[in-house]
Amino acid sequence: MTHARLYDDRACQLGEGPLWHPERKQLFWFDILRRHLLSREGDTPIHWEWEEMVSAAGWVDRDTLLVAGETAFWRFDVPTSTREKLIDLEADTPANRSNDGRADPLGGFWVGTMGKQAEPEAGGIYRYFRGEVRKLYEAMTIPNSICFSPAGDTAYFADTAKGAIWKQHIDRAGWPSGKPEIFVNYSNVGLAPDGAVCDADGNVWVAQWGAGRVACHGPDGRFRDAVHCGAAQTTCPAFGGPELRQLHVTSALQGLPDNALPHQPGAGRTWVADMAQRGQAEHKVVL
Repeated sequence: MTHARLYDDRACQLGEGPLWHPERKQLFWFDILRRHLLSREGDTPIHWEWEEMVSAAGWVDRDTLLVAGETAFWRFDVPTSTREKLIDLEADTPANRSNDGRADPLGGFWVGTMGKQAEPEAGGIYRYFRGEVRKLYEAMTIPNSICFSPAGDTAYFADTAKGAIWKQHIDRAGWPSGKPEIFVNYSNVGLAPDGAVCDADGNVWVAQWGAGRVACHGPDGRFRDAVHCGAAQTTCPAFGGPELRQLHVTSALQGLPDNALPHQPGAGRTWVADMAQRGQAEHKVVL
């Protein structure tokens, strides 16, 4: 088992959505509950405050991010901090917010929505593609683990509340084709899948909420390895760094009882591990 070291010591209430920008060579991530987008410039921590909860991002060009928020998809200019609403996302459902998301190989952006109190089956998974938003899946409670195989023909997603990760064939335009199949089922072992990412060999690295680690499953679904983090509530991994051989992992304070905090000094922090495996560069979003 590989052990991660501390990357950023800011404690997030709900860290999520790490994105390694392949042109800027810079990591971005979110604290959903504090409505912050975070990053670093060298050793200097930086953050941007938002008017609504924001949770996931994709890169458009060197200076532009697509950001998925509570009510909309936003175009965000990094140098100037300006933002522009592109299109609504469940803007008529104020009890919901966005959650995990990632760009697909065709330049679309998949993102899950969920109830702010994790109300059963209140959310879904959507795809933003060239200015249009379509719902792909409904009746989701905590959608997570959105990632894509290096061959570009398979999507993965989870419902944390059900303890299951599915794999879905996607067609040449990036849309789901056929019915999803179970990839990994944690429901009988008490593990909770959170965010996930695929490496260059097609392995799926899954943050396990409450287990303090990111587990690696091969393309056949079998467990292969794990990265241990100094935070129990790991939320999402992302490959980045030199040659994409570092795994960054966000975590959360949310869900920890007060009497556990003295024993969890790393809770909510962001972690990084040096990896033998190489990641994929994040796909560019097409607006």
